[in-house]
Parts: sequence; C-alpha cells; structure tokens
Amino acid sequence: MPPGVVSDTGIALARRTLELDELRAVGGTSGPRDTEKAPEAPLPIAALTVAAYVSIGYEPSTHELLDRLRAAGVRVLLPVLLPDNDLDWAAYEGAARLLPAARGLLEPDGPRLGPEAVTGADVVLLPGLAVDGQGLRLGRGGGSYDRVLARLERAGADPALVVLLYDAEVLSSVPVEPHDRHVHAAVTPSAVHRFARAEGLGP
Repeated sequence: MPPGVVSDTGIALARRTLELDELRAVGGTSGPRDTEKAPEAPLPIAALTVAAYVSIGYEPSTHELLDRLRAAGVRVLLPVLLPDNDLDWAAYEGAARLLPAARGLLEPDGPRLGPEAVTGADVVLLPGLAVDGQGLRLGRGGGSYDRVLARLERAGADPALVVLLYDAEVLSSVPVEPHDRHVHAAVTPSAVHRFARAEGLGP
C-alpha cells in the first residue's frame, strides 16, 4: 500500500476514533479535517488516559490520532516491548520523542511506567488483523496484547477496548482461541462498529 494512502487512511481513522462516545470530549463538534485549510483550533481538554500504539508498516496509521489526542490534553500511553514479549508503558510526548526499537517498532524515550500502568487507562486501542461480528479480535500472534487483556481482567479494570482496522478487516468470523476476548468496538476509516460488552472468552 503506498505511503500516501496509509497516511490519508490515518486521517480518516483519527476522525472516526474521535467519534467514540468515550472520546467525545476530545473530538468536540468540529467537522472533518480539511488539510487544505488552516489547522484546527486546539481540541477541548479531556481528563482521560488512552493506551494506544504507534503503527508501523502497512498498519492503519495511528500517527494523526496520537497527535490529536495529545493536543487535546489526553494522557496517551504507548507500549514498550519487553524481552519476554510482555508490554511496559511510557507516556507519549510527541513524534520527536519516539525512538527506533526492536522489530521495527517505535517507542517513547521517557520513563517506563511498568506493565500495570495500562490498568489505569479509560480506553485501550488495540492493533489486530481482523474482528468478527461478535467483537472477537484476531491478533498478530505475538501474545503481547493477550497478556495486556488478561492483566486488565485480573485487575478488575474495565476500559473500552477498541481495535483499529481497515474496512476489509471487519469479517463475519475469525479463528478463535480459548484465551481470546471480545472488544467493545472496531474503528475503520469509514465506520465505527459497536459490539455488545460481552464478558469472558470467545465461543
């Protein structure tokens, strides 16, 4: 996919993500962003913590979304990959503070907050390969986010779980493992897909 298409998709994805009820205070009432016009005014401050991630390669771009959340005063946490594939977390302080890391990732250069930091998030944005009509997410196979989701469950945390995808990655069904958990929404460049806040494991 050409880099320009990934970037344009990221702008649309950011706009759709900010339509989520959980982020309504961030998105405000502004219309679609027009990059040919003057930059938008700063977004309203929202006392939220969002655990997100930095997209790489051909993933739907999260760069616009990260910057818009940060500009709104949202506390944005980004993952830091540990040697055992678990995730630590650090605050996002802007694109200039991201450093190259293992596996082609980009990670914040700030203090590490510990793997449990994600349990304080109001919204957790997840990467994925696909999601089905019941909200079951197909991950990328590394197990990092399976650990994150299990950690949230153990802590009794109940953030909104949102997977960011391309339109064609919302499917009628996906392969299911016993440890898989439902997400509450999937956001694509053209739509927000809501799912019942199902508890427990996949079928």
